[in-house]
Amino acid sequence: MDVLTLSRIQFAATTIFHYLFVPLSIGLVLLIAIMETMYVIRGNKTYKTMAQFWGKLFLINFAVGVVTGIIQEFQFGMNWSDYSRFVGDVFGAPLAIEALLAFFMESTFIGLWIFGWDRLSKKVHLACIWLVSVGTVLSAFWILAANSFMQRPVGFEINNGRAEMNDFFALITNGQLWVEFPHTLFAAFATGAFFVTGVSAWKLLKKQDVALFKRSFQIGIVVALISSLLVALFGHQQAQYLIHTQPMKMAASEGLWETSEDPAPWTVFAAIDPENQENRAEVKIPYLLSYLSYNQFSGEVKGMKELQAEYEQTYGPGHYIPPVRTTFWSFRIMIAAGMLMLAFGLYGVYLTLRKRLEQGNTWFMRLMVPAIFLPHIANTSGWIMTEIGRQPWTVFGYLRTEDSISPGVTAQEVLFSLISFSTIYTILAAVMVVLFVRVIKKGPYETANVDDGTSEDPFDRREHHAVS
Repeated sequence: MDVLTLSRIQFAATTIFHYLFVPLSIGLVLLIAIMETMYVIRGNKTYKTMAQFWGKLFLINFAVGVVTGIIQEFQFGMNWSDYSRFVGDVFGAPLAIEALLAFFMESTFIGLWIFGWDRLSKKVHLACIWLVSVGTVLSAFWILAANSFMQRPVGFEINNGRAEMNDFFALITNGQLWVEFPHTLFAAFATGAFFVTGVSAWKLLKKQDVALFKRSFQIGIVVALISSLLVALFGHQQAQYLIHTQPMKMAASEGLWETSEDPAPWTVFAAIDPENQENRAEVKIPYLLSYLSYNQFSGEVKGMKELQAEYEQTYGPGHYIPPVRTTFWSFRIMIAAGMLMLAFGLYGVYLTLRKRLEQGNTWFMRLMVPAIFLPHIANTSGWIMTEIGRQPWTVFGYLRTEDSISPGVTAQEVLFSLISFSTIYTILAAVMVVLFVRVIKKGPYETANVDDGTSEDPFDRREHHAVS
């Protein structure tokens, strides 16, 4: 394989692996903050123990996520120097703010939260974990501000072949950012929520620390439902936005070669034939694509062939149709995973409200354990659709992928770094899984399992001795 193909494989590998940890950190810390808030308000130490238990898993995930992010930065400098040169002046500000403000904020208050249980007042300690949560959200915002520029470049001018920012306000008010950010953020909240409900379901099936994990499940399933609903809402808004800003991506995600009739049907299934630019064995729902695109049951959607002709007139000769099969199916995998998340959330909240979590619903609790992976499937397939659907561009309309790679790097060098990074990632994944399993099996209490949440927690020993 050539340098371009290997570089793209490496970018995909590092980005996907890194993004397994980022949304989990964002979602977990929100739930921990909610649990500790319940502890401060109600004074029930079960909530404190919950926050400490899930906090251990959050810290493991956060540490691994930081390492994978550093590796991802390495491959930008090694394999994508022309891309870095083009966008560096634009990306410098948001990425610097992310590192100096958001990440510094996260790191500082994580330290205070870890070591401040017996040194800070309850309210100050609670403020620390909420500030960590705010920091993760701000990190996501600034990273997505940079990514949104790649999707819809704004606030810049071209000078000496480079994009130079001339309007920072335009960058942070980019319409793409304000449909992409909430969609990604609530997907992260759902990721953390399904992790908490999945682990809690496993512990409940084993009847271990029932009181604690029942409460964890109840909090997690409510956040899972609300987040899944909002993910769907903002995903719908994002798709409507892309109809106008990146119509080729949306046409590819629908497998739409010819401009649709009015009203346009939505394709549920199709055998994509990119060589002949046609589909076979299509299954369609009438009117639905028009509604999804315009909130009304009328309106045509441009097809890839018509858009290809328009792009050639705008950008010059070239092939502007992205890999259609990948874009089409990644979009549907994302939707299917999202619908399952919504269904699990609805049924879980129903059982919680009816107080029937432990009454003959073993099948549901068993399903909630593998449901941990549903948000990861949705997140990964969504990012694949976002990045692959933009091809052949890295910066839409300005810089092609083939012009973004490092000119002095050989295929052998990229292959070596790809193997090296993959080896490091495999080791990190193994370490993380071992640590996760160890913490989960050990449970929140060092003493025997109890159901009433009154067992002594190791973090409470100082308080216990003081009372004694």
